[in-house]
Amino acid sequence: MSREKEPEAAPEQEATPERSYRELLGNLNPIARPLASRKLTRRLYKCIRKAAKQKQIRRGVKEVQKFINKGEKGIVVLAGDTLPIEVYCHIPIMCEDRSLPYAYTPSKSDLGAAGGSKRPTCVIMIKPHEEYQEAYEECWEEVVSLPVPL
Repeated sequence: MSREKEPEAAPEQEATPERSYRELLGNLNPIARPLASRKLTRRLYKCIRKAAKQKQIRRGVKEVQKFINKGEKGIVVLAGDTLPIEVYCHIPIMCEDRSLPYAYTPSKSDLGAAGGSKRPTCVIMIKPHEEYQEAYEECWEEVVSLPVPL
């Protein structure tokens, strides 16, 4: 009998990415602009996974803030469902002051998972590296072309 239940449970666990992306949009905080599209979100997560293998990411508000202040370059990816927003609302301003591209993705748990962590993550900085240079440059161009909020 347990074998019969296993196949039934599998379809419930599988959610289509588009549907889950739309569901996640309902949890966004008011400052989550510019928001990455579903396609760009996937590319950013893929780039983060590659960067994490090469140990080329900065994870968490304190660490990212420290390296932005030190002048490190990269793409900053923020989670759009982080509350309270006071935790990281200064990061986009720091990025704009230093001309760093940044974008919001809908889920901090997905962002943490892409970075190789079991814990949710509010912000990750992807540093450039020759191992994934092409994917990094594609993400860079798309994030730079996102409309900047007023």
